[in-house]
Amino acid sequence: MCVMTVLSAEHATSSQHYIKHDGHHEVVHIHDKHHKHHLVDYYTHPKYKFEYKVDDPHTGDHKQQHEHRDGHDTKSDYATHLDHIVPKHHHH
Repeated sequence: MCVMTVLSAEHATSSQHYIKHDGHHEVVHIHDKHHKHHLVDYYTHPKYKFEYKVDDPHTGDHKQQHEHRDGHDTKSDYATHLDHIVPKHHHH
């Protein structure tokens, strides 16, 4: 009896990366030249980058996503790899 096991030399990998630049919400106290006190509800400018990627030759799961936001401008794209077809999607 002969038993043979074949193992794939390829390994699954995944990665993610996230950078966030915006600060936290805060109330700003302002005293004007007439000695009046004002409260300003201040939100910082939102800015971030996010991406992730999965490569798994064992299951055939291959995908990636990237998103970038700077204020009201958000751009993203993602791709899924299915049977050598790579549909890419872009959003602005």
